[in-house]
Formats: sequence, structure tokens, C-alpha cells
Amino acid sequence: MRLSEDRISHLSHLILDKLVQDRNVDVLQAEERMLREIKRTITAELQFEDEADAAARRTIQSLSRRVPEGSREWDVLYRKYFEEETNRRRKI
Repeated sequence: MRLSEDRISHLSHLILDKLVQDRNVDVLQAEERMLREIKRTITAELQFEDEADAAARRTIQSLSRRVPEGSREWDVLYRKYFEEETNRRRKI
């Protein structure tokens, strides 16, 4: 799922506001730095998921038999390969 820069920025502000509201973070001078780090983390996570999605799709396409996208079998295989890929990448 791709998010626009505006949506990522909005989410970052919401996260920072919640952290400040809950008094888990003292933001005084580091607000811009924290916003940048939150944005970087969101962007990295979205990229990570996009890469895992592409790898899972490639794996399904490389099977010796054709599995039509949208079928129940395809959905099961996709979840399996997506989970395997995310687990493998998180270990790196």
C-alpha cells in the first residue's frame, strides 16, 4: 500500500502528537528531528512490504503450474510466501 508524502507527513504528526500527549517523549527542541525519523520509519516499512509483496508474487509466478491470481489457492500461497519473505528479511 503506497502512501503519498502528505499522508506520511500527516501520520507522522499524529504519532508525534500522541507521544507528546501521553508524556512518553519530551519534544522541546527535537520535534523536527523526531518527525523526520518517524517519516523515515514509515517509508522504510512501506518499502519493506512492497519488496516482500514483489518477492511473493515472483515466487508464485515461478511455480511450474499456473495459479490464477485471485483464486483461493493463490491467496493461500501469497500469504505463505509473503510471511516467509518478511520473516527472512527481518532476520537480516
